[in-house]
Amino acid sequence: MVVGKADLHNHTTASDGTMAPAAVVARAKAAGLAAVAITDHDTMAGVEEALEEGRKLGIAVVPGVELSTVADGRDIHMLAYYPDWHNTLWQERLAGLRATRGARNEMIIERLVQLGIPVTMREVEQIAAEQALAGSDKGKGKTIGRPHIAELLIRKGAVATMAEAFDRYLGEDGAAYVNPPRIHPFEAIEWIREAGGTSVIAHPGLYGRDDLVEQLIGKGVQGIEVYHSDHRPEEERRYAELAKKHGLIITGGSDFHGERQGEVFHGEIGSRTVDAAVLEQLRKNR
Repeated sequence: MVVGKADLHNHTTASDGTMAPAAVVARAKAAGLAAVAITDHDTMAGVEEALEEGRKLGIAVVPGVELSTVADGRDIHMLAYYPDWHNTLWQERLAGLRATRGARNEMIIERLVQLGIPVTMREVEQIAAEQALAGSDKGKGKTIGRPHIAELLIRKGAVATMAEAFDRYLGEDGAAYVNPPRIHPFEAIEWIREAGGTSVIAHPGLYGRDDLVEQLIGKGVQGIEVYHSDHRPEEERRYAELAKKHGLIITGGSDFHGERQGEVFHGEIGSRTVDAAVLEQLRKNR
């Protein structure tokens, strides 16, 4: 039994974070956490490095991933904890999600060019490669995402901040936003189950779709990320009540992505936590 606090949502250079997996684990340890989850987008490339660092520092590392799905045209993210990341089918499915994400990146770049902003995918890849050098994954299984494109926009002088990049171009209401077909969250629940993992709805307060949350519960999702850096107190209370009503696991995390231009996204490691006893629930409910 791990005793203390756990931050169950963090990103590394394996996807769109700015810190290597080992550095994220060390930062969690320095923050006084007993456990930290590595939940990169559509990849588990950073898990092995994180586990090794966790053993060295004496902090529990939870292997996880954040899956990209779409329902009714909206991005919906599903967290998977403790899946068998060595499973061939699971890895093939993650590779497929990364391929879709790659196609989306290309579409965004095309739109930005149409808007008169001279950017290339090659430049985005270079930024991602610069960050990947900080980790040990050497780019294998790495995910490139919108934060990398946002950083390029800043370097080009098209925007001043990450927030402006998403507000003007990359967010759901942005001029360059695109959303190609992806798997439905119902399918993600099945994928996670088949991989021996535990499924959790990521930051439901960002979707404005509590009806969909209820549907996911009906389809067998096992937990709700109640505590999140972008959740308001009333949302945390509402989702905690919903989780208790249906006997679901309550999780929480900062959604830490590192620092860009001196600003932490979405929150600092340890800013949102749950009791580390939840790790036993996540393992038992696989």
